[in-house]
Amino acid sequence: MVRTMVPLPAFIRRSWPSRRSARPAAGLGPGDEAVLDAPDARLSPALVAAGRGEYRAAAELLAGTRAAAEWENRDRYARRLAAFARLRPEWFEEWRAAEPDDPGALLVAAQLAVDRVWPSPARAELLREVSPLITAAARADDRDPVPWRIALDHARGSRAGHRYFEELWEAALRRAPHHYGCHVAALRYLAAFCCVRWGDTPHVPSAAHRECFDFAELAAQDAPADSLVQTLPARAAFGYLTEGGGPGVARERLDAAADRAIALSARFAAADPWPAGVRNELLYVLLRLDRREDARAQLRLIGPYVTSCPWDRFSDDPLGHFLRLREHLLSGADAPAPAALLPVPEEVLTGHRGHGGAADH
Repeated sequence: MVRTMVPLPAFIRRSWPSRRSARPAAGLGPGDEAVLDAPDARLSPALVAAGRGEYRAAAELLAGTRAAAEWENRDRYARRLAAFARLRPEWFEEWRAAEPDDPGALLVAAQLAVDRVWPSPARAELLREVSPLITAAARADDRDPVPWRIALDHARGSRAGHRYFEELWEAALRRAPHHYGCHVAALRYLAAFCCVRWGDTPHVPSAAHRECFDFAELAAQDAPADSLVQTLPARAAFGYLTEGGGPGVARERLDAAADRAIALSARFAAADPWPAGVRNELLYVLLRLDRREDARAQLRLIGPYVTSCPWDRFSDDPLGHFLRLREHLLSGADAPAPAALLPVPEEVLTGHRGHGGAADH
């Protein structure tokens, strides 16, 4: 077996046990500009054109990512275009009518179909009707891992069994062993599957989160140093810290996850929209771990690029929530962020305060 093709131990065993160098950020004050979910320089013209009812720029954007095998960009752009099509469908309907076999249009159609039914209480049943669209997107280009990421999300939402999910996972890895979106989809499925497997018992959260950490850490160890998969343990830490996981994950493990994500973040330029999502999530993790100096450093790397996740989990106004946190951090206050800005179960970090030194992990 190829070492980089990280297995999902939960599904195969009965036992469950650089893109750019960072630049110094300019001084950042509480009043400095911030934008929410800003598109990058390549996506922005496509969204502007779609707002005018024109699909050609979006088609060319996705065609370019496909030709260059830029799978991470392709995944991001497909998600954003699908979200726009959900609000403004006319340009996308014209695209589908004019070029029904375009791999980009098929990809956006599959993502859009999943997005539309996901909020429904009947999601599991409705998602089964979406399967042909995902199959069509996958067949449009056998190299592309993004339809398989959509299929992984689809499997979680439709409550597919773990054997079927494992088949999808292996197919995704054959196409892109370190695709971040596929790894996040697998981590989410693993978290859901663990909770179902353990049932409603007191040790569920701790057991499930430990399995998630096992998977995330192994994937990060096998990934290149400049891969976003390096932040997967921090993503597992985020889930643990927001879902009341109890004391089952050691503080050293949480800090190691944050440290790995900090190292990845440092490989990118300050105020770069590309790593904004992982930086915003890392900022939350650092705040929960009471690592305020590291959080301030990450805040300056984020610059103006705020992302809805994770702040929309805590507020209907994610940008305002971020700005209030930023103001508190940059005020120089030594006190932890107010509980209203980090509304999470208190029991998660009981007995875990304080950041150990490097030798401790």
